Amino acid sequence: MNSPIGGEPSGNDSTGAEPPGGFEGDAVIVAGPTCSGKSALALMLAEALGGLVINADSMQVYRELRILTARPTPEEEAACPHVLYGVLPAASPGSVAWWRTQALSAMRGAWSAGQLPILCGGTGMYLASLTDGLTDIPEPGAPARQAARGLLAEIGSAAMHERLLWLDPDTAATIRPSDGQRLARAWEVLHGTGRGLAAWRRMTSLPPAPARFIALRLAPPRDVLRAAIAGRFAAMLRQGAIDEVQALLSLDLSPELPAMRAHGVPELAAYLRGTMTLEAASERAILAQGRYTKRQATWFAHHALAPAERSDIIMSRIAGMTQHLERNRHEIISFVQSHVDGDRARRP
Repeated sequence: MNSPIGGEPSGNDSTGAEPPGGFEGDAVIVAGPTCSGKSALALMLAEALGGLVINADSMQVYRELRILTARPTPEEEAACPHVLYGVLPAASPGSVAWWRTQALSAMRGAWSAGQLPILCGGTGMYLASLTDGLTDIPEPGAPARQAARGLLAEIGSAAMHERLLWLDPDTAATIRPSDGQRLARAWEVLHGTGRGLAAWRRMTSLPPAPARFIALRLAPPRDVLRAAIAGRFAAMLRQGAIDEVQALLSLDLSPELPAMRAHGVPELAAYLRGTMTLEAASERAILAQGRYTKRQATWFAHHALAPAERSDIIMSRIAGMTQHLERNRHEIISFVQSHVDGDRARRP
Protein backbone atom coordinates (compact mmCIF):
# COMPACT_ATOMS: atom_id res chain seq x y z
CA MET A 1 0.00 0.00 0.00
CA ASN A 2 1.06 3.59 -0.44
CA SER A 3 1.45 5.19 2.99
CA PRO A 4 2.27 8.91 3.30
CA ILE A 5 4.57 9.72 6.20
CA GLY A 6 4.99 13.15 7.77
CA GLY A 7 4.09 16.57 6.45
CA GLU A 8 5.30 18.80 3.65
CA PRO A 9 8.80 20.28 3.60
CA SER A 10 9.43 23.65 5.18
CA GLY A 11 12.24 24.58 2.80
CA ASN A 12 14.80 24.14 5.57
CA ASP A 13 17.91 21.97 5.09
CA SER A 14 17.92 21.20 8.80
CA THR A 15 16.04 18.10 9.91
CA GLY A 16 15.74 19.18 13.51
CA ALA A 17 16.74 17.05 16.46
CA GLU A 18 18.43 13.78 15.72
CA PRO A 19 17.73 10.67 17.81
CA PRO A 20 20.56 9.06 19.75
CA GLY A 21 23.28 7.49 17.62
CA GLY A 22 24.20 3.86 17.41
CA PHE A 23 23.03 0.89 15.39
CA GLU A 24 19.26 0.45 15.23
CA GLY A 25 18.80 -1.96 12.33
CA ASP A 26 19.69 -3.17 8.88
CA ALA A 27 18.49 -1.45 5.73
CA VAL A 28 18.80 -2.31 2.05
CA ILE A 29 19.54 0.23 -0.68
CA VAL A 30 18.38 -0.60 -4.21
CA ALA A 31 20.02 1.99 -6.45
CA GLY A 32 20.91 2.61 -10.06
CA PRO A 33 19.97 4.71 -13.07
CA THR A 34 16.44 5.43 -14.20
CA CYS A 35 14.72 2.54 -15.98
CA SER A 36 17.15 -0.09 -14.68
CA GLY A 37 14.50 -2.06 -12.78
CA LYS A 38 14.92 -0.85 -9.21
CA SER A 39 11.22 -1.00 -8.35
CA ALA A 40 10.89 -4.62 -9.49
CA LEU A 41 13.94 -5.65 -7.49
CA ALA A 42 12.78 -3.80 -4.36
CA LEU A 43 9.34 -5.39 -4.63
CA MET A 44 10.86 -8.85 -4.93
CA LEU A 45 13.02 -8.30 -1.85
CA ALA A 46 10.14 -6.85 0.15
CA GLU A 47 7.90 -9.81 -0.61
CA ALA A 48 10.62 -12.33 0.17
CA LEU A 49 12.06 -10.72 3.30
CA GLY A 50 9.12 -8.88 4.83
CA GLY A 51 10.27 -5.44 3.77
CA LEU A 52 8.97 -1.89 3.60
CA VAL A 53 9.83 -0.14 0.30
CA ILE A 54 10.82 3.49 0.91
CA ASN A 55 10.94 5.79 -2.11
CA ALA A 56 14.35 7.44 -2.68
CA ASP A 57 13.51 9.14 -5.98
CA SER A 58 13.12 12.92 -5.84
CA MET A 59 10.40 13.01 -8.53
CA GLN A 60 8.31 10.04 -7.41
CA VAL A 61 7.30 11.98 -4.30
CA TYR A 62 4.93 14.15 -6.38
CA ARG A 63 1.36 12.92 -6.50
CA GLU A 64 0.54 14.51 -9.88
CA LEU A 65 3.27 12.57 -11.72
CA ARG A 66 2.55 8.87 -11.39
CA ILE A 67 3.00 8.07 -15.09
CA LEU A 68 6.00 10.21 -16.08
CA THR A 69 7.99 9.30 -12.98
CA ALA A 70 7.21 5.57 -13.41
CA ARG A 71 5.94 5.17 -9.87
CA PRO A 72 5.04 1.64 -8.81
CA THR A 73 1.60 0.64 -10.03
CA PRO A 74 -1.33 0.41 -7.60
CA GLU A 75 -1.05 -3.37 -7.86
CA GLU A 76 2.64 -3.26 -6.91
CA GLU A 77 1.94 -0.90 -4.03
CA ALA A 78 -0.77 -3.27 -2.82
CA ALA A 79 1.58 -6.29 -2.93
CA CYS A 80 3.71 -4.97 -0.05
CA PRO A 81 4.00 -1.74 1.98
CA HIS A 82 5.33 1.29 0.06
CA VAL A 83 5.91 4.76 1.54
CA LEU A 84 6.90 8.25 0.33
CA TYR A 85 5.39 7.73 -3.13
CA GLY A 86 3.08 10.52 -4.34
CA VAL A 87 2.97 12.25 -0.96
CA LEU A 88 3.70 15.85 -2.00
CA PRO A 89 1.73 18.23 -4.23
CA ALA A 90 3.70 19.56 -7.18
CA ALA A 91 3.37 23.06 -5.70
CA SER A 92 5.47 22.03 -2.69
CA PRO A 93 9.17 21.63 -3.53
CA GLY A 94 10.70 18.59 -1.90
CA SER A 95 14.20 18.74 -0.47
CA VAL A 96 16.87 16.31 0.58
CA ALA A 97 16.48 17.39 4.22
CA TRP A 98 12.71 16.85 4.16
CA TRP A 99 13.16 13.46 2.53
CA ARG A 100 15.83 12.41 5.03
CA THR A 101 13.51 13.18 7.95
CA GLN A 102 10.69 11.15 6.39
CA ALA A 103 12.98 8.28 5.42
CA LEU A 104 14.45 8.03 8.94
CA SER A 105 10.94 7.97 10.37
CA ALA A 106 9.92 5.25 7.93
CA MET A 107 13.02 3.19 8.72
CA ARG A 108 12.35 3.33 12.45
CA GLY A 109 8.73 2.43 11.88
CA ALA A 110 9.83 -0.58 9.85
CA TRP A 111 12.29 -1.75 12.50
CA SER A 112 9.63 -1.41 15.21
CA ALA A 113 7.24 -3.51 13.11
CA GLY A 114 9.86 -6.18 12.40
CA GLN A 115 10.19 -5.13 8.75
CA LEU A 116 13.31 -4.63 6.67
CA PRO A 117 13.58 -1.06 5.27
CA ILE A 118 14.33 -1.12 1.52
CA LEU A 119 15.32 2.28 0.12
CA CYS A 120 14.63 2.30 -3.60
CA GLY A 121 15.59 5.10 -5.96
CA GLY A 122 18.11 6.80 -8.16
CA THR A 123 18.57 10.14 -6.38
CA GLY A 124 22.09 9.84 -5.07
CA MET A 125 21.93 12.92 -2.84
CA TYR A 126 18.94 11.47 -1.00
CA LEU A 127 20.68 8.19 -0.33
CA ALA A 128 23.94 9.90 0.64
CA SER A 129 22.08 11.98 3.23
CA LEU A 130 21.50 8.71 5.09
CA THR A 131 24.77 6.91 4.41
CA ASP A 132 27.07 9.94 4.86
CA GLY A 133 25.02 12.45 6.83
CA LEU A 134 23.78 15.92 5.89
CA THR A 135 24.74 19.50 6.53
CA ASP A 136 22.66 21.15 9.25
CA ILE A 137 21.71 24.60 7.90
CA PRO A 138 19.54 27.07 9.87
CA GLU A 139 16.17 28.11 8.53
CA PRO A 140 16.72 31.29 6.44
CA GLY A 141 13.16 32.53 6.95
CA ALA A 142 10.21 33.25 4.70
CA PRO A 143 11.30 36.78 3.67
CA ALA A 144 14.63 35.52 2.37
CA ARG A 145 12.90 32.65 0.56
CA GLN A 146 10.35 34.94 -1.08
CA ALA A 147 13.03 37.44 -2.07
CA ALA A 148 15.10 34.69 -3.69
CA ARG A 149 12.13 33.36 -5.69
CA GLY A 150 11.17 36.87 -6.70
CA LEU A 151 14.66 37.68 -7.94
CA LEU A 152 14.83 34.44 -9.88
CA ALA A 153 11.53 35.22 -11.60
CA GLU A 154 12.69 38.76 -12.35
CA ILE A 155 16.18 38.20 -13.79
CA GLY A 156 16.35 34.48 -14.62
CA SER A 157 18.77 31.78 -13.51
CA ALA A 158 21.78 32.81 -15.63
CA ALA A 159 21.82 36.37 -14.26
CA MET A 160 21.23 35.10 -10.75
CA HIS A 161 24.20 32.78 -11.11
CA GLU A 162 26.38 35.74 -12.12
CA ARG A 163 25.33 37.67 -9.02
CA LEU A 164 25.96 34.66 -6.80
CA LEU A 165 29.45 34.32 -8.29
CA TRP A 166 30.29 37.80 -6.95
CA LEU A 167 28.79 37.24 -3.51
CA ASP A 168 29.46 33.55 -2.84
CA PRO A 169 31.82 32.09 -5.48
CA ASP A 170 32.40 28.84 -3.57
CA THR A 171 28.71 27.97 -3.65
CA ALA A 172 28.15 29.29 -7.18
CA ALA A 173 30.90 27.03 -8.47
CA THR A 174 28.85 23.98 -7.45
CA ILE A 175 25.62 25.04 -9.24
CA ARG A 176 24.82 25.04 -12.94
CA PRO A 177 23.67 28.47 -14.24
CA SER A 178 20.48 26.82 -15.50
CA ASP A 179 19.51 25.29 -12.13
CA GLY A 180 17.11 27.92 -10.85
CA GLN A 181 15.88 25.85 -7.90
CA ARG A 182 19.34 25.39 -6.42
CA LEU A 183 20.32 28.99 -7.17
CA ALA A 184 17.28 30.30 -5.31
CA ARG A 185 18.09 28.02 -2.40
CA ALA A 186 21.69 29.27 -2.30
CA TRP A 187 20.51 32.89 -2.46
CA GLU A 188 18.01 32.50 0.37
CA VAL A 189 20.55 30.78 2.63
CA LEU A 190 23.19 33.44 1.95
CA HIS A 191 20.86 36.36 2.66
CA GLY A 192 18.81 34.68 5.39
CA THR A 193 21.69 33.33 7.47
CA GLY A 194 24.59 35.57 6.48
CA ARG A 195 26.66 32.60 5.36
CA GLY A 196 26.70 30.71 2.05
CA LEU A 197 25.85 27.05 1.51
CA ALA A 198 29.47 26.08 0.87
CA ALA A 199 30.54 27.66 4.15
CA TRP A 200 27.77 25.91 6.09
CA ARG A 201 28.70 22.58 4.58
CA ARG A 202 32.25 22.98 5.83
CA MET A 203 31.09 23.70 9.36
CA THR A 204 28.62 21.12 10.58
CA SER A 205 26.56 18.11 9.56
CA LEU A 206 23.92 15.68 10.75
CA PRO A 207 25.17 12.14 11.32
CA PRO A 208 24.57 9.15 9.08
CA ALA A 209 21.49 7.06 9.74
CA PRO A 210 21.85 4.51 12.58
CA ALA A 211 21.76 1.60 10.15
CA ARG A 212 24.02 -1.01 8.62
CA PHE A 213 23.35 -0.68 4.91
CA ILE A 214 23.34 -3.44 2.32
CA ALA A 215 23.56 -2.01 -1.19
CA LEU A 216 22.37 -3.53 -4.46
CA ARG A 217 23.29 -1.41 -7.47
CA LEU A 218 21.84 -2.04 -10.91
CA ALA A 219 24.27 -1.21 -13.72
CA PRO A 220 22.84 -2.42 -17.05
CA PRO A 221 24.70 -1.82 -20.35
CA ARG A 222 24.11 1.62 -21.86
CA ASP A 223 22.54 0.27 -25.06
CA VAL A 224 20.08 -1.82 -23.07
CA LEU A 225 19.17 1.18 -20.95
CA ARG A 226 18.70 3.46 -23.97
CA ALA A 227 16.34 1.00 -25.61
CA ALA A 228 14.40 0.59 -22.37
CA ILE A 229 14.04 4.36 -21.95
CA ALA A 230 12.63 4.73 -25.46
CA GLY A 231 10.23 1.86 -24.95
CA ARG A 232 9.07 3.13 -21.60
CA PHE A 233 8.44 6.66 -22.85
CA ALA A 234 6.29 5.28 -25.68
CA ALA A 235 4.37 3.27 -23.10
CA MET A 236 3.94 6.38 -20.94
CA LEU A 237 2.34 8.19 -23.86
CA ARG A 238 -0.11 5.31 -24.31
CA GLN A 239 -0.88 5.37 -20.58
CA GLY A 240 -1.85 9.05 -20.55
CA ALA A 241 1.34 11.06 -19.97
CA ILE A 242 0.07 13.93 -22.12
CA ASP A 243 -3.10 14.24 -20.03
CA GLU A 244 -0.94 14.11 -16.90
CA VAL A 245 1.15 17.06 -18.09
CA GLN A 246 -1.96 18.95 -19.19
CA ALA A 247 -3.38 18.59 -15.68
CA LEU A 248 -0.08 19.75 -14.21
CA LEU A 249 0.00 22.83 -16.46
CA SER A 250 -3.54 23.71 -15.40
CA LEU A 251 -2.21 24.33 -11.87
CA ASP A 252 -0.25 27.33 -13.22
CA LEU A 253 2.84 26.54 -11.16
CA SER A 254 6.25 28.19 -11.35
CA PRO A 255 8.39 26.53 -14.03
CA GLU A 256 11.25 26.51 -11.51
CA LEU A 257 9.51 23.97 -9.25
CA PRO A 258 11.14 20.51 -9.33
CA ALA A 259 7.95 18.79 -10.53
CA MET A 260 7.80 21.10 -13.55
CA ARG A 261 11.28 19.98 -14.56
CA ALA A 262 10.67 16.23 -14.24
CA HIS A 263 11.74 14.23 -17.27
CA GLY A 264 9.16 14.56 -20.00
CA VAL A 265 7.27 17.49 -18.48
CA PRO A 266 9.04 20.38 -20.28
CA GLU A 267 8.99 18.51 -23.59
CA LEU A 268 5.33 17.50 -23.45
CA ALA A 269 4.44 20.98 -22.20
CA ALA A 270 6.08 22.39 -25.34
CA TYR A 271 3.99 19.99 -27.44
CA LEU A 272 0.79 21.05 -25.68
CA ARG A 273 1.64 24.71 -26.27
CA GLY A 274 2.14 24.01 -29.96
CA THR A 275 5.85 24.86 -30.07
CA MET A 276 7.05 21.31 -30.69
CA THR A 277 5.72 18.24 -32.47
CA LEU A 278 5.00 15.14 -30.43
CA GLU A 279 7.75 13.28 -32.27
CA ALA A 280 10.30 15.99 -31.50
CA ALA A 281 9.15 16.22 -27.89
CA SER A 282 9.50 12.47 -27.47
CA GLU A 283 12.97 12.43 -29.00
CA ARG A 284 14.14 15.27 -26.80
CA ALA A 285 12.70 13.70 -23.65
CA ILE A 286 14.34 10.35 -24.40
CA LEU A 287 17.70 12.01 -25.07
CA ALA A 288 17.48 14.05 -21.87
CA GLN A 289 16.68 10.97 -19.84
CA GLY A 290 19.55 9.09 -21.45
CA ARG A 291 21.98 11.85 -20.48
CA TYR A 292 20.61 11.82 -16.95
CA THR A 293 21.10 8.08 -16.56
CA LYS A 294 24.73 8.52 -17.60
CA ARG A 295 25.22 11.07 -14.81
CA GLN A 296 23.47 8.75 -12.36
CA ALA A 297 25.66 5.81 -13.30
CA THR A 298 28.78 7.94 -12.90
CA TRP A 299 27.65 9.18 -9.49
CA PHE A 300 26.89 5.70 -8.18
CA ALA A 301 30.19 4.36 -9.53
CA HIS A 302 32.05 6.92 -7.40
CA HIS A 303 29.96 6.88 -4.22
CA ALA A 304 29.93 3.79 -2.01
CA LEU A 305 26.54 3.34 -0.35
CA ALA A 306 27.72 0.43 1.81
CA PRO A 307 31.02 -1.34 2.55
CA ALA A 308 32.35 -3.42 -0.34
CA GLU A 309 31.54 -6.71 1.36
CA ARG A 310 27.94 -5.59 1.84
CA SER A 311 27.51 -4.34 -1.74
CA ASP A 312 26.60 -6.15 -4.93
CA ILE A 313 26.45 -4.86 -8.51
CA ILE A 314 23.91 -6.40 -10.90
CA MET A 315 25.16 -5.80 -14.42
CA SER A 316 21.80 -6.07 -16.16
CA ARG A 317 18.35 -4.55 -16.29
CA ILE A 318 15.43 -6.06 -14.42
CA ALA A 319 12.08 -5.70 -16.16
CA GLY A 320 9.39 -6.90 -13.79
CA MET A 321 9.37 -10.52 -12.67
CA THR A 322 11.32 -11.65 -15.70
CA GLN A 323 13.17 -14.89 -16.26
CA HIS A 324 16.42 -13.11 -15.39
CA LEU A 325 15.10 -12.03 -12.02
CA GLU A 326 13.75 -15.50 -11.27
CA ARG A 327 17.11 -17.09 -12.13
CA ASN A 328 18.94 -14.75 -9.75
CA ARG A 329 16.24 -14.46 -7.13
CA HIS A 330 17.74 -16.96 -4.70
CA GLU A 331 21.23 -15.54 -5.05
CA ILE A 332 20.10 -11.95 -4.43
CA ILE A 333 17.90 -12.85 -1.47
CA SER A 334 20.64 -15.00 0.06
CA PHE A 335 23.14 -12.16 -0.24
CA VAL A 336 20.86 -9.78 1.66
CA GLN A 337 19.66 -12.36 4.16
CA SER A 338 23.19 -13.46 5.06
CA HIS A 339 24.15 -9.95 6.11
CA VAL A 340 20.93 -9.40 8.04
CA ASP A 341 21.39 -12.72 9.86
CA GLY A 342 25.03 -11.93 10.54
CA ASP A 343 24.16 -8.59 12.10
CA ARG A 344 21.49 -10.20 14.28
CA ALA A 345 24.00 -12.81 15.48
CA ARG A 346 26.46 -10.10 16.53
CA ARG A 347 23.93 -8.18 18.62
CA PRO A 348 24.21 -8.60 22.39
